[in-house]
Amino acid sequence: MNYQTFPPHTDIAFLVKCYWSLEVPAEVPAQKQRIVPDGCMEMIFILGDDIRRYTSEQEFIIQPPAIVVGQITEPFIIEPTGYVHCFAARFYPYGFANLVDIPVTDLANKETPIADLFGETVATTLEQQIITATGNEERIKILEAFFLDRFRHKPTIDSIVTNTIDALLAAKGSTSINTLLENNLAKRRQLERKFYKQVGLSPKQLGKIIRLQAALKLLLSRQNESLTHVAYESEYFDQAHFIKDFKAFTGINPKDFLDHDNMTLSSLFYTTR
Repeated sequence: MNYQTFPPHTDIAFLVKCYWSLEVPAEVPAQKQRIVPDGCMEMIFILGDDIRRYTSEQEFIIQPPAIVVGQITEPFIIEPTGYVHCFAARFYPYGFANLVDIPVTDLANKETPIADLFGETVATTLEQQIITATGNEERIKILEAFFLDRFRHKPTIDSIVTNTIDALLAAKGSTSINTLLENNLAKRRQLERKFYKQVGLSPKQLGKIIRLQAALKLLLSRQNESLTHVAYESEYFDQAHFIKDFKAFTGINPKDFLDHDNMTLSSLFYTTR
């Protein structure tokens, strides 16, 4: 399994968190993988064989070759059918809203073909450029030119949103929104409206996901520590609260996260961020 991340150019670094590529040989036995929420939207190009996403225990869809995955608040269960080769852009929580004209809440918990967002002609041209590119460096240049062109037509970054996200990240999701806004109800309502428009989640939901990310990293780096200690360091009220939030976003218990075969990909993502 070859997973790599690449930093964006400074011109686009305010929108794009990173680019990533993943390659897995077809000889590796295919198994379902559980992708957990991380608060970011992604534009993904599937350059290898088909990938299934399960919508129930037995039913699945074949993911289109060029998609945007919206904010997810529940795990995605995917399964490769052969050779895996993906290239993607991972956006900051507020990043992708600057590139489209529809509310990003409409994209939540699903994958949307880029043709539905940018039109068939534009999407086909972009997809072909990514497919025929000589490598990831060229793919990054292609996407950055596309993103910058779209951004010039639709700047929507709001400082109240970015400042709140920065504060949540600094506190690893453990600071309440009321505390950040000094219990100002009018400000909270304004912030929630802007969050849904630009992030696709409420501030509270994003805070919970950020805190989950911090707990996941602790679990992976300190596998011998008790769940009580992980919950304490992640500033959950108690272990029961930690387990409840963990299951809500991942679908499994924290102990199962470390030992379950279908968490391999999520573990890889978190240990390399």
